[in-house]
Amino acid sequence: MGFKRLDAEDFLVSADAVSSTVWTSNSPTLSNFYTSSAQVGDRSGDYYYAVYQETPTAADAEVQFDIAFADKNGRGSLAYNPDVSTELSYSRTIYGQYRSLVLEDEDSDFSFGGVTTNQYFYVLSINRARYKEKLLPGSLNLSLAFSGKQLQLTDNSKDVTLPTFYGTQRAFEIVSGSGGTAYDGNGYAGAGGQSSTIGSYGLFLPDTSTIILNGAALDNTTYGLNLNTTLSANTDGLNSEKLFSAISQGSSFTLNSEETISSDFIFIRSRNSEFNYSENPSFIKGSTGEVVYDYFIDNPQVYPTTVGLYNDANELLSVAKLSRPIQKNFTKESLIRIKLDF
Repeated sequence: MGFKRLDAEDFLVSADAVSSTVWTSNSPTLSNFYTSSAQVGDRSGDYYYAVYQETPTAADAEVQFDIAFADKNGRGSLAYNPDVSTELSYSRTIYGQYRSLVLEDEDSDFSFGGVTTNQYFYVLSINRARYKEKLLPGSLNLSLAFSGKQLQLTDNSKDVTLPTFYGTQRAFEIVSGSGGTAYDGNGYAGAGGQSSTIGSYGLFLPDTSTIILNGAALDNTTYGLNLNTTLSANTDGLNSEKLFSAISQGSSFTLNSEETISSDFIFIRSRNSEFNYSENPSFIKGSTGEVVYDYFIDNPQVYPTTVGLYNDANELLSVAKLSRPIQKNFTKESLIRIKLDF
């Protein structure tokens, strides 16, 4: 056994971004969508619809994402207690939840391409089990169809130099386009994508796996889907069901995730004069410490198989095993690269 102190140049830190599909079974595109009547009919169905890739009763059915409807004034859903207030409803709770999550300020309003007048929206929340770290900008391709109209939506990550930041959270505008690029102009809901009254089709928040769709843009009869969002107070408008229908008819939802893997590389260098002797019983006599074979004194032959990393207190911190033994003697040098992933 031999010891050698490592220097600063023996260490290297590397970070690599790895992307993968989001949906179950590594499918790049989700084409079939199902909801559970039990979940929709339960209390949780008042807040959101869970969407599966298979019939919920199938053995491999898993929740892919949730659909929720949010309104600043609590419209489009039943009030908790109409005798107290018709504004205190499920949709207002959802609005407050995402205002806290995204805007981090309960007094701020959402902005869709600079337009803040439309304070009702739909939310697609990707199930946490579908990804490891965050969503990949530029990978969103969502097809919607409703009332004989169709929309192809993506984020505008490839059209902008920098995203918008809400606190430390990145946000990209959702626009008419594909692969992170708008079809026409800036891709907003309007002639040439320049509408000043509707704005963008929503916000793409990769770090919290959230897609917010601007309700006014989806409701627009010219540039949207004519989705007919219900905005009456104390009314179960089944708005989540309307968006689910539009997604189902569109039959195409592509999305990837992204993960940054940090690796520490440690380079163990052994020069020709180093690590040529062993304390293995086959090399020395246990009682006297003499070399078993005299010719090993001037011409030792050893086969390292393990590298141990120690601290200054001589405590073993980690062990690296070589894929196969390497021959070491006075005529050979070796360089062993150890990779630690976190």
